[in-house]
Amino acid sequence: YFLFFAVMRLTKPTLFTNIPVTCEERDLPGNLFNQLMKDDPSTVKGAESLMLGEMLTLPQNFGNIFLGETFSSYISVHNDSNQVVKDILVKADLQTSSQRLNLSASSAAVAELKPDCCIDDVIHHEVKEIGTHILVCAVSYTTQTGEKMYFRKFFKFQVLKPLDVKTKFYNAETDEVFLEAQIQNITSSPMFMEKVSLEPSMMYNVAELNTVDTAGESESTFGSRTYLQPMDTRQYLYCLKPKQEFAEKAGVIKGVTVIGKLDIVWKTNLGERGRLQTSQLQRMAPGYGDVRLSLETIPDTVNLEEPFDITCKITNCSERTMDLVLEMCNTNSIHWCGVSGRQLGKLHPSSSLHLALTLLSSVQGLQSVSGLRLTDTFLKRTYEYDDIAQVCVVSSEVKQN
Repeated sequence: YFLFFAVMRLTKPTLFTNIPVTCEERDLPGNLFNQLMKDDPSTVKGAESLMLGEMLTLPQNFGNIFLGETFSSYISVHNDSNQVVKDILVKADLQTSSQRLNLSASSAAVAELKPDCCIDDVIHHEVKEIGTHILVCAVSYTTQTGEKMYFRKFFKFQVLKPLDVKTKFYNAETDEVFLEAQIQNITSSPMFMEKVSLEPSMMYNVAELNTVDTAGESESTFGSRTYLQPMDTRQYLYCLKPKQEFAEKAGVIKGVTVIGKLDIVWKTNLGERGRLQTSQLQRMAPGYGDVRLSLETIPDTVNLEEPFDITCKITNCSERTMDLVLEMCNTNSIHWCGVSGRQLGKLHPSSSLHLALTLLSSVQGLQSVSGLRLTDTFLKRTYEYDDIAQVCVVSSEVKQN
């Protein structure tokens, strides 16, 4: 071959590490080792016994590549012969398990390459798949005699997973959805977590619950140093609320399973940036049934044997109109005030009505509100609602004090 082909990965340097050798002054070397470490220009002055130096060193091997990072490589084609070669075409492709990508900056051929001259190119690619990757570099050219030459080189490397992401969903009675995301650093070096955000689906607005207000300023619950050490896990919490135009459509919100996706940005080593975006996160849709009953207002604490008011919201989650009748059944501790068996009227699909009810408790302590029954007179079907909320019942003397 007339041409020499070289490929080098471009990465940031690392801090130089040395192995300190020390001994006690009464040993045979005396203070010799300590003095040598002090004279060593690679050590940190005043902390010579630490392994971490203050100099930078170039990478000695290919190193690890993690999903979400940018793979950069320097490609050089050098003419080692004493002849001029023509029509040089350099092509770089990245072969993954699912696709083949062209990374060459230019597809045009170089007219000629003189002896001891070279063609340089730098390629970049944001790694979006884990597993085996093969960098295929091909060179074609024509000699002075008109002979067409072609050769290829293959460079294999593995793309590893940097983070382990686990999610949990909690469906609230108010149509709110709470998402807990557990993010673990499974690399061998610390990470600076630059951003962890949730991009909600079109039906929701999101509120991050990862900050607290301190003296009028918003402060991260993880402190000022947002570093994630190897194998450490951090939990992020988000609250999703339905947008106003979808909040009243109970049937629509009930069936929504797609919540959104997490966007994670981090930095490692000397500022190398990585980014991961999860696929669409999906929850298990809550089973409300045909009729949903939720509490809009209820007091936290009430007096013993004194009436108190609550407000209920009844929503028709079915696809048919209902004619509802309300029945109130007393329990051992909860007594309903009002007429049981009254007509609530017709309720159309995805419609809601608010109902003000009065009740009292004859037993102190934390009592469960139970005993509501809704009957659809069209289908003669009864829906029972027990343990819909809890209320703390105290003596009137205790509450006044």
